[in-house]
Amino acid sequence: METSATTNPAIDHSPRSIARAAGLFWLLTILTSMFAFIIAGNFLVPGNAVATAANLTAHESLHRLAFVGNLIATVCYLAVTLLMYVLLKPVSRSISLLGAFFSIVGCAIGTVSCLLFLAPLGVLKGGLSTGGFTIGQLQDQALNLLTLSLQANDIGLVFFGFHVITVGYLIRRSTFLPRVLGTLLFATGVCYLTNSFASFLALPFKAYLMPVVGLGGLLGEGALTGWLLVKGVNAGRWLEQTKGSTNAPPTVERATG
Repeated sequence: METSATTNPAIDHSPRSIARAAGLFWLLTILTSMFAFIIAGNFLVPGNAVATAANLTAHESLHRLAFVGNLIATVCYLAVTLLMYVLLKPVSRSISLLGAFFSIVGCAIGTVSCLLFLAPLGVLKGGLSTGGFTIGQLQDQALNLLTLSLQANDIGLVFFGFHVITVGYLIRRSTFLPRVLGTLLFATGVCYLTNSFASFLALPFKAYLMPVVGLGGLLGEGALTGWLLVKGVNAGRWLEQTKGSTNAPPTVERATG
């Protein structure tokens, strides 16, 4: 009597558990990063150090909440990175590892961006006690630090864009997730890259890209997150592709005699 590996409840449940965990952490990433983005957009007044400093000091608690939101989003995305690497490794170990590398670099840059985002409060609240800076100079420093934080975020978004594109490519090559999810995720990555390079090149239409980038992120990452949470993956096909990705010789022989 022969039994299929896909009939084993423990084996069948494992890839779906990984997929749903990835979906949960991806959902947390989306929610916390959106929360931080909405709040953080109210502090910086480009080219106006006085107004920016006034916003920071008047809404210190909100500023710190935005910092915490970004930090939680970074931690959650690290979990997403590990889980998606495990989930997509059967498709291509090397490409999945490359995608994880992009994400880890993006998270590292995101951590630097978080520190730069929080630093202006320290400058404005403690700068006068450290030496001979005028209030105007401290306000300029706070504005520069907040601007650097946004620029670092744009750099990190480049690496996140490549990670999302890599995940989309692997999903399209997989047999256990719908190919349309990979296509949507690929488009999301392109949106992220376009947004960042528009910032780097100071293109005049950059402000008009934000709704497109936001919509692209919701369509791609939102659709994949929903699918992972509700459907997971096709466990049988995941196991088949896992076996197909190994180069080990068969270990099951047909009995004769």
